[in-house]
Amino acid sequence: MILNHRRKWISPLLVSGIVLVLFGPVTSEALFAAAATVRVGYPQPSGAMLPLWLVSEAKLDQKYGVPVQNIFISGAARMNQSMVAGDIDLASIGGAVVNTVLAGGDLVAIAVGVPTYGFSLYARADVKDIASLQGKVIGIMSKGASSEHAVMALLQRHNLQPGKDVKFIYLGGVREVLAAMDRGIVSAGVLSSPTTLAARRLGQKELINIASLNLPYMHSGVATRRVFARQQPEVVKAYLRAYIAAIKIANEDAETSKRALSRYLVTKDSAILEEAYQTFRGIFPRVPYVTEDYIKSVIAVSDNPKAAGANPRDFFDNRFIKELEDTGFVRELYGQH
Repeated sequence: MILNHRRKWISPLLVSGIVLVLFGPVTSEALFAAAATVRVGYPQPSGAMLPLWLVSEAKLDQKYGVPVQNIFISGAARMNQSMVAGDIDLASIGGAVVNTVLAGGDLVAIAVGVPTYGFSLYARADVKDIASLQGKVIGIMSKGASSEHAVMALLQRHNLQPGKDVKFIYLGGVREVLAAMDRGIVSAGVLSSPTTLAARRLGQKELINIASLNLPYMHSGVATRRVFARQQPEVVKAYLRAYIAAIKIANEDAETSKRALSRYLVTKDSAILEEAYQTFRGIFPRVPYVTEDYIKSVIAVSDNPKAAGANPRDFFDNRFIKELEDTGFVRELYGQH
């Protein structure tokens, strides 16, 4: 559990002004040291988290004056609870943010990372195809999270009713799903890269790469509390500058990306690193706007009674990304004139 520390935020701009008056010109390193650490959570050891990890690995947090501490909190449900409680400031989460807002949580999505279902459905040898999943159990990471939404959308396309034709069991994390498959506890499981490679090494087979369907969805992105966005807009913008710069590295720089993946996946296995990198390379959008279509796809598979009457615009806020684009940040980042 993460302890909730009450902290008083001081704007980095205010700090720079004070230092300038007292001591003269200040370096970016001094500003970075003076800024409060931003706690950023992530729920799974997946290649989808690469931009978030690159913010630290490529020292983009230092470049843009927003010191970051990345915190692993297994499962979207616990992640959201931690953010609602104020234990973390930002988080890399996807569809789970919608269910949290529907349940009364004061969260908002401010950027998208992977704009489609970045999962594959793997199964044991006795499962021949998706139709043969009828009457069987599928392992899911977390209830109400992207992994569940991906399987629900897939089953609906094959006229199978989740909960009736196919049962779900919630196991907490992607590694737990693979372990349950290996032990025969479940017949199939939804996996993210690079756990997909571990599954093949154990003799499991891919039924379908759900990402290949190109269904609009917010698999991962950046979310925060609305109160944090109101009180710390400059911090949010500084983080998003770093995040957008990280997306460029993720799509273009294999060496730096794999170094970050090695650190956070805690492996030097070159095949695992290649699997994690190539699965998501090029998927990360240059300008990570959240769209209504991404939110609508989450609402469509939500079991919350309030989902039917929900307005997709109530779940995201693109003003920070728009401001960065309008000021020329993205254009300058990519060397465009």
